[in-house]
Amino acid sequence: MNDSIFDKVEKKTNVKRDDIIRLAKSLSGKDLNDDDNLRKLIKDVARLAGKEVSKEKEEKIINAVKKDKVPKDINKVI
Repeated sequence: MNDSIFDKVEKKTNVKRDDIIRLAKSLSGKDLNDDDNLRKLIKDVARLAGKEVSKEKEEKIINAVKKDKVPKDINKVI
């Protein structure tokens, strides 16, 4: 992945590149259509970013992922 993407994410979120890579590796082989896997991912990302995610927002994220409503282009997200 391009280093400038890591730089943008770190600047915007204060989440370190190594943490992002570690999180990505933990997802390897995981079924992201599984609610439990998605909940763990959401909690891990929230913890890394120092944010809280309400149950309502968690459900919205899960539904968006399952309905494939998540942007595919990382540059549009950051």
